Amino acid sequence: MLADRFGRVATDLRVSLTDRCNLRCTYCMPEEGLAWMPKEQQLSDDEVGRLIRIAVEQLGVTEVRFTGGEPLIRRGLVGIIAAAAALNPRPRLSVTTNGIGLERMAGPLLEAGLDRVNVSLDTLLPERFLALTHRDRHADVLKGLAGAARAGLTPVKINTVLMRGVNDDEAPALLQFALDHGYELRFIEQMPLDAQHQWDRHEMVTAEAILASLEPFGLMPDPVSRGTAPAETWLVPGYRDAAGNPARVGVIGSVTRPFCGDCDRTRLTADGQIRNCLFATDESDLRGLLRADAADADIAAAWQTAMMGKRAGHGIDDPLFLQPTRPMSAIGG
Repeated sequence: MLADRFGRVATDLRVSLTDRCNLRCTYCMPEEGLAWMPKEQQLSDDEVGRLIRIAVEQLGVTEVRFTGGEPLIRRGLVGIIAAAAALNPRPRLSVTTNGIGLERMAGPLLEAGLDRVNVSLDTLLPERFLALTHRDRHADVLKGLAGAARAGLTPVKINTVLMRGVNDDEAPALLQFALDHGYELRFIEQMPLDAQHQWDRHEMVTAEAILASLEPFGLMPDPVSRGTAPAETWLVPGYRDAAGNPARVGVIGSVTRPFCGDCDRTRLTADGQIRNCLFATDESDLRGLLRADAADADIAAAWQTAMMGKRAGHGIDDPLFLQPTRPMSAIGG
């Protein structure tokens, strides 16, 4: 198992496939982009597949989510998913994407074995989307959502980051949009993971403020336990999701309502580094072991050692908190 010294066991693996992205969201990276990772530093498709196999077969991982950057721009994505779907035991497989290109890829991804998708969407207004992302691709994201639903990559989840004075007025409209289309919406508190290091706690839209803006929907507590899921969820009376179940909306309060005590995640970066926490300030190198022809057992042992060093919490409230040097696009969600 991937256990830490506090008794938590990581069964959810987040795999970043690239640090590159075809959007330039203001809370993630500057308009001109970043210095991208050299190709030779990135794991090959076979190397990614081997590490996933070790995680599933030897370390008890049951869920794998592919992230980026933007994972849909990774040319080998379909093959990587197919290899993961062929493992025994078979892990649950998902992708977090900005939705660009998803309309075209939804069918092949489903056929390869993908179970579902999370799509980032922060606004329903095309002109605001352009200002937020510096790309005129709003219509493509909406098409990607619809394409995923048609293909059966359900439940289709939407991830939304609200920013004060930017899009925080859209929370009710975004929820109504999700309800009307059978999507599941998750609001996420903005975290200190931007490349520009301009995150300001006082400008963040908190979980409390998000819920207050949704009061007209008459949200009710979800009787189903969240377990190790990061989102607190509420039922939306009078609505059903695409499967006919009671509609839900979630809030991921990573900053003001941390869930570190129940964290079950381990992260693999595109260059083969293990991060035992999204906010970790150090990493453990598995790429070096792979390329030195280390045995599976040695790689598994190194992974276990990396997880034993996981801290009790992310420490954002600690006066000595240091934002990770890598931005979200280079870590993976």
